[in-house]
Amino acid sequence: MVRLVLADGQHLGIVTREQALQRAQEEHMDLVEVAPEADPAVCKLMDYGKFRYRQKKRERQKQHRSQVKEIRIGPGTQEHDLDFKADRIREFLQEHDRVLVSMSLSGRHKAHGDLALERMRAFAGRFEDVAKIERPATRERANRLTVLLAPR
Repeated sequence: MVRLVLADGQHLGIVTREQALQRAQEEHMDLVEVAPEADPAVCKLMDYGKFRYRQKKRERQKQHRSQVKEIRIGPGTQEHDLDFKADRIREFLQEHDRVLVSMSLSGRHKAHGDLALERMRAFAGRFEDVAKIERPATRERANRLTVLLAPR
């Protein structure tokens, strides 16, 4: 004996296993035991393949692998462009991704690395409300500055 629940959630009542299997074949559904420890066991008519597909889809949506996104700025990047890039960085941080902000120095900018470092620190300071600075503004090589931001 099993307690049978139809695909739409309607309770049919207590029937024999054979009657439940026959009803499943008539409706082209699968008979799935959802509560084996209950007395009598609860079985439901459903499309099991569709059920498993939706379960896997839900699990995939829950899992978000954190990525490191890179945004490049230059020492002479205009304020409007910095605002635009800042908006993108905020989007990445809201999606729980880490952001590597990098600045490449070339030509005469190499001679003024201290100014570029200050500009990078000021730019990273814009995100104190939504991010923590995982790796402060540092000089990787003679011509490259980076800062790593992580979501709070």
